[in-house]
Amino acid sequence: MSERTPAPGGLELVESLVNTVDLESGADSLDTAQGRARFGLAEEDLPGARELRESLRVALLAHAGHPPHRAVTSLGDLLAASPLVVAVDAADGSAVLAPAEEGPLLSRVAAAIAQALVEGTWTRLKACEAADCHWAYYDRSPAGRGRWCSMQVCGARAKMRRYRAK
Repeated sequence: MSERTPAPGGLELVESLVNTVDLESGADSLDTAQGRARFGLAEEDLPGARELRESLRVALLAHAGHPPHRAVTSLGDLLAASPLVVAVDAADGSAVLAPAEEGPLLSRVAAAIAQALVEGTWTRLKACEAADCHWAYYDRSPAGRGRWCSMQVCGARAKMRRYRAK
């Protein structure tokens, strides 16, 4: 839905996972083998991936100051099952938080969120306020007060509704 530039660093993984479903049409790219392969998921991983996706959406809605779109498992509870370790590069001594177990999507998402916390970018990843959208986007506005994934679509619709209501 959005014409925005993808989120920086590991947040691109989070953004792309949340955006695997189009709430307006119901189309879910995780229903296809190609869509699952993008995240390294097998068909039996789908329930957990969808639960993670919606828990992330709730967190992104909260970043934008909106209530949850539905009841979901807490993102904190899901991430607790995916421990991180401090990985130190022997060559240059740099350190990063990395998943204790490399493969699973949950571990990669946990590492991406941890890195975004360190970089101060986590709260800039938001979900569109339009109830029929909730698309994830990275808010690059100077004040960090973006509301819609697309000013041309969701923003224009919201402004037109407000205008017509007057």
